[in-house]
Amino acid sequence: MGEWLLVGASALWLGILTSISPCPLATNVAAISFVGRRVGNPRMVFLAGLLYTLGRSLAYLVLGALLVGSLLSVPHVSYALQKYMNKFLGPILILVGMFLLELLQVNLPGFNIGGGMQERVEAWGVWGASVLGVIFALSFCPISAALFFGSLLPLAVKAESSVLLPALYGVGTALPVFIFAILIALGTRAVSKALDKLALIERWARRVTGIIFIGVGIYYCLVYIFGVF
Repeated sequence: MGEWLLVGASALWLGILTSISPCPLATNVAAISFVGRRVGNPRMVFLAGLLYTLGRSLAYLVLGALLVGSLLSVPHVSYALQKYMNKFLGPILILVGMFLLELLQVNLPGFNIGGGMQERVEAWGVWGASVLGVIFALSFCPISAALFFGSLLPLAVKAESSVLLPALYGVGTALPVFIFAILIALGTRAVSKALDKLALIERWARRVTGIIFIGVGIYYCLVYIFGVF
């Protein structure tokens, strides 16, 4: 029970860290503002934030469940993963930790809403926020890709959880977004102050998480690859 609580908390934290990273956070705030400023009603802005949050969470849940479920459903792959996952986790955690500490950098192509998509979203009004949530969730930045593919998926495969851990990750990505939807509904001044504080929190949270990942990765390498302990 204690181990599952730790694993679940880890998936939730990975989602939160993904959502407050600079690239996803800027995308989240821009998307909610894009829909909200066309509504003009604070309650509808709040609804837009809620729908965007649900769309983003659902995208991560479905993607994670499909990938993890597919890996676990193939007998040979499932057996190999169960047998060697601890050996894989060490190097993977070290690499993800290096990404979080910005010791490694990979440039991924950016994503912009095209004119056709803008027109559709405007036509859908507040309901277009859920579609934007799905689209932007699948538009991975380097940090979000490292956290999702390099951390959540190995964790979910190791725990043989194709639904619960991706769901917790999706909820984690949704929490900060939902809070910012409330702040946007209250006014831009509140958003500006919160962004300044969140930028500082994100920087330290990412560094601490990166150091922990590297430390745990080294431990896994020593134990399961080199058999030191």
